[in-house]
Amino acid sequence: MTDSPTEHTEGLLRIGEVARLFNLSVGTLRHYEQMGLLDPAHIDPASGYRYYGSRQLSTLNTISHLRVLDLPLAQIREFVTTRDVDLMQRQLAQQQELIERKRRELERVSRKIDNRLALLHDALNTELDTICTIDAPELRCAVLRERVNPTDAYALEWQIRQLQKGQHETFVFLGNLGVGIGAERLAAGDFDGYDEVFLLLDDTDEYMGDVETRPAARCLTISFRGTHGQAGPRYEQLLGYMREQGLTPAGPSREIALIDDIISDDPATYVTQITVPVAPSK
Repeated sequence: MTDSPTEHTEGLLRIGEVARLFNLSVGTLRHYEQMGLLDPAHIDPASGYRYYGSRQLSTLNTISHLRVLDLPLAQIREFVTTRDVDLMQRQLAQQQELIERKRRELERVSRKIDNRLALLHDALNTELDTICTIDAPELRCAVLRERVNPTDAYALEWQIRQLQKGQHETFVFLGNLGVGIGAERLAAGDFDGYDEVFLLLDDTDEYMGDVETRPAARCLTISFRGTHGQAGPRYEQLLGYMREQGLTPAGPSREIALIDDIISDDPATYVTQITVPVAPSK
């Protein structure tokens, strides 16, 4: 005479009832079982139905609390199978350290998003074809010195790969990548091509390689509708203004495409900005 199911299942809950009680799916409970996290109190050999008792409900409570703390299931399994307080203390300390690293990374990403939003706001609202004088802050940058003559942002793809080579993180190139003409060529009115490609770095960037610091400086700046290929007349405009004001280039120009064909299909929205550090002529 075989045992009746009620002899083994009295006072137990079926898997569907437990799933509803803990707001979980049946599939999640079966996954917990496959991982060795939660063995049912009884499995009916004929039907395969799973039944759970108070011990399993207690274990599920523990799992739920630890999942809220974002502990990986593998660590939770290690704890629920040992119930070792020292182990739990170590796991929570490790989790706290991990969350702190994530928090710092999210803050870093948030600052970068703020910078990109500010850049786009300035690009959309700046007065075009007007020379302005600004006090530019000190800048950190990675520089690739080679002659280039880009017509658009895609023409700098090889240089981007060179600046990115060997880095542990991917850098934000939108609004940070630019080209420059050396001070001597600027003063001579030679605007045929560029002498360098640079990547501006913010205070959160950890660049693996040579980094240059460009000092804070009084600068002239002009923004115009177009890309690098249309920059020549603006350099002529800047050089003419310098001569009128008794100024001379004091460092390489910084030419950055704020809005270009990488983020917009409409050439009418393209904005490029040129900044040139200046000093009184001797």
